[in-house]
Amino acid sequence: MRIIRIVAMVMAATVVFGVGCKKNTVDKGAFKSALNSYYSARQECLWTAPIKFPAQADTSNDEQTKGYDALTDAGLLTRKSAEKKRFLIGSKQVNDYDLSDKGRTAWTADQTQPGYGNFCYGHAEVTAIDSYTPADDNATQYNVTYHYAAGSLPGWADSTEMKTAFPKLASESSGQQTATAKLAKSNDGWMVQSVQPGTPQM
Repeated sequence: MRIIRIVAMVMAATVVFGVGCKKNTVDKGAFKSALNSYYSARQECLWTAPIKFPAQADTSNDEQTKGYDALTDAGLLTRKSAEKKRFLIGSKQVNDYDLSDKGRTAWTADQTQPGYGNFCYGHAEVTAIDSYTPADDNATQYNVTYHYAAGSLPGWADSTEMKTAFPKLASESSGQQTATAKLAKSNDGWMVQSVQPGTPQM
């Protein structure tokens, strides 16, 4: 009987010790899966809003032409020089840009605005879960901070010229983007309720 008591006491002490040293068992992988599912439905594109082609840009305005020229060099646009007459003050040199055959295959048309669209280069993917709060493995809602980057870029987007012309593309493909998301537990697993982008870490 004495041996049985000793064994029982050892087992009880083990359980108490285990409870006292219980580690947080939150599954970061589940957070990552939920966030990647959220991003899979959201394409990353060159412009923040759809634009229309054909388009025209003043050759003397580098801010207007650099993006179009990079897309032209990538084979997605065609470019023609033209002269635009201005009332009373002569004329100015402009470039006319339009989608090339290659560009049409990469173009994502806006279904709500005929002629408008964007060049999209994929979806963001979570690269690491950095932290989460609260530190409670039984919570039903967490604020999760993480790193993310645009996934594998198509060939036309993965060039120094394109990334220089489109800082958004460079930033989102750098792997240094951070964000904090609010995730809530549901019957279908973790669901993303909101996302707040952070500051890129260089």
